[in-house]
Amino acid sequence: MLLEPGRQFHTHRGAIPHDDLLGQPEGIVVRSTGGTDYLALRPLLADFVLSMPRGATVVYPKDAAQIVMYADVFPGARVLEAGAGSGALSCALLRAVGDAGRLVSYERRPDFAEVARRNVEAFFGGPHPAHTLRVGDLAESAERGMDRVILDMLAPWEVLAVAAEALIPGGVVCAYVATTTQLSRTVEAMREHGAFAEPAAWESMMRDWHVEGLAVRPGHRMVGHTGFLVTARRLAEGVTAPPRRRRPAKGSYPAAAEDTATDTPTGVGGEGAPAV
Repeated sequence: MLLEPGRQFHTHRGAIPHDDLLGQPEGIVVRSTGGTDYLALRPLLADFVLSMPRGATVVYPKDAAQIVMYADVFPGARVLEAGAGSGALSCALLRAVGDAGRLVSYERRPDFAEVARRNVEAFFGGPHPAHTLRVGDLAESAERGMDRVILDMLAPWEVLAVAAEALIPGGVVCAYVATTTQLSRTVEAMREHGAFAEPAAWESMMRDWHVEGLAVRPGHRMVGHTGFLVTARRLAEGVTAPPRRRRPAKGSYPAAAEDTATDTPTGVGGEGAPAV
């Protein structure tokens, strides 16, 4: 919501004139026409994401924060994103890369792309100078020299070759998937592709706590499973990653593939090659 002179913000406990807020610092208290006091603050990005108009499901703030950190998205980074969805993750990535960076977002559905464009422009107050939004399939991308590739799509394993071509050596690919079957297929595809180091996979859960004097207890609600994250580093061209140190448990792979899956060179104590 943008404040405009002469307008009002209506609540179920009365209206608040925009004029009471315009020109005032954040953190003031205003009173509605119904006599209720409200604390006035600008919305944070997390607030905006949870209330923004949606086409596709948004990436929750807890996951967007981990993507920015664990994919190591830095100011000035060149980032390739697929798909844009409702633009929630795009906002977080643009915040991280800044005006000097570059974010190229692919979205296959034109209606979702339009929602994402509007949400990004609403949050930043207009088009972001670092953002390019393209309607189309990432498989058609010819981007090169990217520092990071972020995949928020149903089948990220289908575009790993494109991600590998786009990334610089040492760059990070990060996939966000919803189900265990997607997680398994993504991780195994990264291992089989050959251009990536051993992937890491995890999920995060967030629980609030009630703190009132000595009454300290976990909240009754929490943001549990929203999605899995997988990250891997791009190897230099022609390099083969050292084998994994740990042997998979029996039954992890089909019998015909077990010999290959557990083929690690013997070293001290039977371990595989040392980690670098």
